[in-house]
Amino acid sequence: MIDAIPDDIKFAMQFFHPVLMWTLLGISIYALYLGIQIRRTRKAEGEKKKALIQGKFNLKHDQVGSIVLVLMVVGSIGGIAVTYINNGKLFVAPHLVAGLGMTALIAVSAGLSPLMRKGSTWARYTHIGLNMIILGLFSWQALTGVQIVQRILTPTP
Repeated sequence: MIDAIPDDIKFAMQFFHPVLMWTLLGISIYALYLGIQIRRTRKAEGEKKKALIQGKFNLKHDQVGSIVLVLMVVGSIGGIAVTYINNGKLFVAPHLVAGLGMTALIAVSAGLSPLMRKGSTWARYTHIGLNMIILGLFSWQALTGVQIVQRILTPTP
């Protein structure tokens, strides 16, 4: 079945994952911004707090966080699938292992949301810590991903 996919399509499919993940990195940074605004709102007082509440940062953070979760899982699975389709195997390398780790961590982080809504401080700090680890790994992943794309674009003799 994999052999039935034309080579041009196989080649083009290799760029879906990097484009999606770079977009996702940008969305993740926006989610971080929203999280910081939630924290500012929580600590603010008086008129400043009223003004920050108008931004509905908590609702936006939840919505953007859900998008991040979905795109991370779909993007990870898609990257693995495209690699297998094009090579007939996976390359167990740091990029793959870190990507799988990030996917697991984001699931745990999202799973803490109900506890945070109930006011759990440990869940909030764990959520923040996990997401900072994910963002750090994600930044590294972006750089190693560029190296992989460069190898794809470099003709082999």
